Amino acid sequence: MATLQRDTRTDGAADTRRGPASPNEDALKRLRRIQGQVAGLIKMVEEERYCIDILTQVSAVRAALNGVGMSLLGRHLDHCVTDAIREGEARGAEVVDELVTTLKRASF
Repeated sequence: MATLQRDTRTDGAADTRRGPASPNEDALKRLRRIQGQVAGLIKMVEEERYCIDILTQVSAVRAALNGVGMSLLGRHLDHCVTDAIREGEARGAEVVDELVTTLKRASF
């Protein structure tokens, strides 16, 4: 599985280019499921459901998002980071630094 190309457009338009591989279908399927869970959470709050039930669902959504994040992190390590290291020390260091910065902000 190859990597997706990073969006580098500066004109604000969406970049529709893709690398050799299609988007990670598993991640998309999981994110759509999470979207449904969030819609269910909204409905629970609107219906003033029991707080513990809502908190339980918030926890489930958070765990599901963390799972998607970990999956994408694995994909990034397997492909993007590995490829950058193969390109040379400077490119490898750049990508590793970017990853470290991202991980410092992440909660997964």
